[in-house]
Amino acid sequence: MALPIEDYAVIGDRRTAALVGTNGSVDWLCLPRFDSAACLAGLLGTDDHGHWQFEPDARYTTTRRYVGSSAVLETTFTTADGVVTLTDLMPRNDDRADVVRKLKGVRGTVRMRHEWRIRLDYGRVRPWVQRSRVDGEDVITAIGGPDQLVLHGPRLPVASDGSHNDEFDVAEGDELVFTMAWFPSYVEPSGLETQHDRIERTVREDEAWAERCTAAVPHLDVVRRSLLTLRLMTDEVTGGIVAAPTTSLPEDFGGERNWDYRYCWLRDAALTLSSLVRAGYTEEADLWRAWLLRTIAGDPGSMQVLYSVDGSPRLPEMELGHLPGYADSRPVRIGNGAVVQTQHDILGWVMDALAAVRDSEGMPSSAAWPLQRALVAELAERWRDPDNGLWEIRGEPRTFTHSRVMIWVALDRAVRAMEVYDLPGPLEEWRALRDEVRADVLQHGYHADRGTFVQHYDTTEVDASLLVLPLVGFIDGDDPRMLGTIRAVEEDLLHEGLVLRYRTESGVDGLAGDEHPFVACSFWLVSAYAAAGRVDEAHTLFDRLVGLLNDVGLLSEEYDPVRKRMVGNFPQAFSHLALVQAAFHLADADERSRQG
Repeated sequence: MALPIEDYAVIGDRRTAALVGTNGSVDWLCLPRFDSAACLAGLLGTDDHGHWQFEPDARYTTTRRYVGSSAVLETTFTTADGVVTLTDLMPRNDDRADVVRKLKGVRGTVRMRHEWRIRLDYGRVRPWVQRSRVDGEDVITAIGGPDQLVLHGPRLPVASDGSHNDEFDVAEGDELVFTMAWFPSYVEPSGLETQHDRIERTVREDEAWAERCTAAVPHLDVVRRSLLTLRLMTDEVTGGIVAAPTTSLPEDFGGERNWDYRYCWLRDAALTLSSLVRAGYTEEADLWRAWLLRTIAGDPGSMQVLYSVDGSPRLPEMELGHLPGYADSRPVRIGNGAVVQTQHDILGWVMDALAAVRDSEGMPSSAAWPLQRALVAELAERWRDPDNGLWEIRGEPRTFTHSRVMIWVALDRAVRAMEVYDLPGPLEEWRALRDEVRADVLQHGYHADRGTFVQHYDTTEVDASLLVLPLVGFIDGDDPRMLGTIRAVEEDLLHEGLVLRYRTESGVDGLAGDEHPFVACSFWLVSAYAAAGRVDEAHTLFDRLVGLLNDVGLLSEEYDPVRKRMVGNFPQAFSHLALVQAAFHLADADERSRQG
C-alpha cells in the first residue's frame, strides 16, 4: 500500500524521476523518460503493480536527508540490533537510465528484506525474467515489449512469479551496491559493472550547481532545494520542463480530480525559467528557449497548452482501469485532455519569461523574436474569445480576468522589446491594443461594489490568480483596487489560513467534488502582501508555508491543513517555483523598506 504523499522523496537523472518512500520502497518510476510508461507503479495500486524495496525485517525508525545540496537521498534505518543507511540516486551523464541503491552497515548487524517486482506498462505486464552471472555478481533481466530492465548486484535469487525476494544481514562496515538499468529490449545490455564513484560525482556536481545561488533571500536553504527540484524536472537533453513526475495523485481523495502532470505546460515551464533566471541560472534559458522554438514552430495558431517532453503534440487522455488509484481515487489517467483547450494566459507567461532572459543577457535572440512576434500577432486577432483559463476548467469557457491580464502582459512585453531593443514590429498598433486590453479589464474585470477584481466577467466570485496582477506589472501592489482584491481573497478563499484557487461551489470548473488549498496560491499571497507593503504579514505567512515542506524539502500541489497531509501530484513544479518567486519578492520588499 502506498505511503502518505509527504513520506516520499524524489531522485532523478534529469530525464526521469523516481519516488522513494521512508520504508525504502521505490513506488513510482517511469523509464526512460518522465512521460514513459511506469515500470514501478505501486504508488497507484499495490506492491503487485511494481515496487523495489529494501527494509529491515524488524521494527525500525527512519530518518532521511539529501546529501548536502544534491539529489542523492540517504535513508537511515535504526533497529534494536543496529543501523543501516540506504543511499539512492539516479546518476547522470552515463548514456542510460539507471537507479543505484547502496546499503551500508553503520553499527551492529541488521537483517534486511529485499523485494524487486517489475511490472511494465503501468503495472499491467508481467515481464519475462531470467538470471545470469556477470563478473562474479548476479544479474536479473526482465523483458517485455520494448523494455528491458537489468538488475545487477549481490544475492539475487528469482521467485517463481519473476520477482526477486531475499533476506540478508548487513553488518557494520558492509557495503552492497545494486544497480537497475533500462535498455531497449532489442539491445544487448552493457556497462553493468558497479561504478562506486557515481555517488560522490553526483553529489559534487549538484552541490556546485546549487552553490551558485547566493541571493540574499529568506530561507536560502529552502530556495536552493526548490531550485534543485525544478532542475530535476528539466529534461537535460530536450529542454522540456515537466509540471510533476507523477500522474493521478488526487486533489480530492477518492474523487475524480486526478490528472497526469508528466508533461510540459508552457505556463509552468515559463515560470520555472523565470525563477531560475532570477536566481542567476541564465544558461538554462538557452536549452528551454530552443525547446520552445522547436516545439511551437510552424502555424502560430496551433500553439498548445502542453506538449510531451520531446515536444510531441499528441497527448490523448486515457484511463487505466486496471489500477485502483492512490487511496482508491479513480480514474487513473494518462495523457491530459487540457491539450485541446484554449488558455489565453499561456503566451503572456511565455513572453514574460523570454523578456526576463532577454534582459539578463542584455540582447535579443535573433531566432526567438520572429516567432514571438508571430504568436502575439495571432493572439491579437482572437483576444476577445473566452477560454478555459489558468485552472483548465472543464466547464463552459469564460472571459477570465487573469487570462485578459496575461494578454496585456504578452502585448506589454512585445512593446517593450520593440522600444528597448529596437526589434521590428507594429509598435504603435500594439501599444494601442495593449491600452485597449487594460481598459477592458478595468471596466469588466473589476467589481466596484465589492471593490475587487473578479474571476471572470460574469461573476462576483474571486480567484487566487488575481493575486498575480501586481506581480506582472498590471497594477501597483498598493492600489486600492488591489488592496480590495487581497481583502476579498482573504474573506472568500482562505481555509485554515491557506489559499484555495477558487470556490468549487460556484460550479465554474464543471467537476464533482472539492479540493484543498493550492500551495502556489498561498505563496502568491505572500508576494501580494509584499507588493502591498504588508511585509511583516508576508514574512509570517512565508515562514508558515516553509513549515509545510516535508522532511526533505519537497511540496505537493495542494495541502490539507485539517488532516495535515499533502495532496495532489508530487513534487509539484508550480509549488516550488512560487516559493522561489515569493522569496525574491520578499527580498525586494525588504530592500524597499531599508531604503525608506
